[in-house]
Amino acid sequence: MAARHTSPLQALLVDERFDGDIYAHEPMARHTSYRIGGPARFYVRVGSVGALTRLVEVCESQGVPWVAVGRGTNLLVADEGFPGVVVSLGRDFRSFRVDEERHCIVAGAGVLLSAVVQEAFKRSLAGLEFAVGTPGTVGGALRMNAGSRDEWIGSRVASVTTLVPGQGLVRRAGSELAWGYRTSSFDTCETVLECELSVEPGDPFYIRGKMEANLARRKKSQPMNAACCGSVFRNPEGKSAAALVEGLGLKGAAVGGARVSDVHANFIVNDGEATARDVRALISLIQAKVYEAYGIELAPEVRFLGFDGE
Repeated sequence: MAARHTSPLQALLVDERFDGDIYAHEPMARHTSYRIGGPARFYVRVGSVGALTRLVEVCESQGVPWVAVGRGTNLLVADEGFPGVVVSLGRDFRSFRVDEERHCIVAGAGVLLSAVVQEAFKRSLAGLEFAVGTPGTVGGALRMNAGSRDEWIGSRVASVTTLVPGQGLVRRAGSELAWGYRTSSFDTCETVLECELSVEPGDPFYIRGKMEANLARRKKSQPMNAACCGSVFRNPEGKSAAALVEGLGLKGAAVGGARVSDVHANFIVNDGEATARDVRALISLIQAKVYEAYGIELAPEVRFLGFDGE
């Protein structure tokens, strides 16, 4: 029996029947590709839809801030951390299957996108070659509509199931959602749970060749082994963010332990001792210089968590 002073959230998280792993004051640096970030009040890895639903309901009813994250590959968490609940999708969201008759892959949002891409390749199923080498989970890829200039995951979504606070599970066809450059029309409060990705039988040699070419291009043009969050800025209409930044001689520019990559000017890397404050300051510096030189406002692609106003 919970003590009288225990909050509904605390009561839920100590309930033995709750299907999840709970970590109090968990450093978010352990859960982001930047290896940066202060503690979340609670970091909760939910194992089922039921556990996720209960957790979200309690957070919503008590006004506790919460956010669902994937592998943290496009996330910058404040040094002070996050004063709410960070939700990670566990067991029941980390499996996928191939439906060969319907030519689709049914994948949980917690599945690594790279695993889905490799399985499609093994089965000679085409359509996901553009995503080779893309880090993160399927859910994160859908939310940001991950892809290249010419191909993106939204165009492959046959259906998607989400959890919407106050409504429950919602299933929509991919065509019912708006997919844009590094954007999707998911509401900020809904959590992607599962999707169906359309694929088609293809020539295995063609699939392999396309994957190898895409991966080679990534390795040549991106700092693959550095601690970073991928592209920092969205490309402005008809422009390249990297070209704008490089044109101002900002490759190698640094604030504290954060530095503009020498390999790709749209990547900011953590040299080992960077703080979130360093990265945020370098982002602001780049935005100011690009606006001063070109009159273009660079929009961040990186997701901020725990900062004032975010």
